[in-house]
Amino acid sequence: MQQESGRRSNRDRTEATRADLIAAARKLFTERSYAETGTPEIVAAAGVTRGALYHHFADKQALFAAVVEQEAAAVAREIDRASPPSLSARDALIAGSDAYLTAMRAPGRTRLLLLDGPAVLGRTAMDAIDNRHGNRSLREGLVAAMRARSMTKLPAAALTALLGSAFDRAALAIEAGASAEDYRAVLTALIDGLSRA
Repeated sequence: MQQESGRRSNRDRTEATRADLIAAARKLFTERSYAETGTPEIVAAAGVTRGALYHHFADKQALFAAVVEQEAAAVAREIDRASPPSLSARDALIAGSDAYLTAMRAPGRTRLLLLDGPAVLGRTAMDAIDNRHGNRSLREGLVAAMRARSMTKLPAAALTALLGSAFDRAALAIEAGASAEDYRAVLTALIDGLSRA
């Protein structure tokens, strides 16, 4: 019984160290960018040793990938929370769209997911992360709308990729000071344009 308790305590410490590294890295990556952040600064901010960093992550890029994955998952949770199955397919897509734009306003998130993410990890890796999180939610919503016959049937993967790109462009524009309401109106019109009359 004592050993099991010790293992749990070690696991808890390991998870806490990993979480501290991710939190410290996220803060620095959003404040300064990936390129301007060094591993010595990350370990100092996390209050751990470089050995602890390399125990959990192969390198700075692997730590960055963990930060991006966590951020993408947080965005997807907001989308999923805003678009429950009780909504119609169209209303779920609109609610999910609004939730995405709101979630992307978290400080530093557009830089992490839309600028540094593709530059550091590459488009293929970012697409894989997107497909596990936000694009997964979008694809499920689009497929549900097509199954309900409330939306024109189109290839789901292509539609998800193109509509997802529109959402990303809107998030970048809003971050740069454009009207969120203007972009929301256009995204709603795009979704409605795909709907069957």
